[in-house]
Amino acid sequence: MQLYLIRHPTPQVAAGVCYGRTDLPLAADVAAAAARILPQLPAHLPVYTSPLQRCRQLADALHPAPLSDPRLLEMNFGTWEMRPWNQIQREALDGWAADPLGYAPPQGESVGQMQARVQSFVAETRRQGLERVVLVAHAGVMKVIVGHAQGLPARQWMALRFEYESVVCVDIADPE
Repeated sequence: MQLYLIRHPTPQVAAGVCYGRTDLPLAADVAAAAARILPQLPAHLPVYTSPLQRCRQLADALHPAPLSDPRLLEMNFGTWEMRPWNQIQREALDGWAADPLGYAPPQGESVGQMQARVQSFVAETRRQGLERVVLVAHAGVMKVIVGHAQGLPARQWMALRFEYESVVCVDIADPE
């Protein structure tokens, strides 16, 4: 199965602020973003999207009936959401850095929990027999999928970077 992964356009948020699950509006023109992205996609593919407006608005501009799936949400940073990174306790950030797959911010989720739900979505989509699919999602979701597709260790896939409005195509192998 081929997945065309698209990161949402730039959201309205100050630089240096922790955001994940927060439903932020877009700072970018969604029609202009869609016009730049559409030529990079094969025609008539199903489009799945995170329910957050920064993804959903782009998905709506790319497809007449995109399908929303909560498993494509960005990581939930819990009480860290919308706080400047430099105002989050150093001990908490050190705990996260020491065990990113297992550590969950207060009232949030760990990278491992996010990874499990994203992989659940990919496995279910593959079982549906779809050959090519477009996903409008977040950087964290893209990291999980690209990392899994490339067989990268967790520390490597977590360090991947994706620009806003970037399009990445990955092949997802059938399970052996």
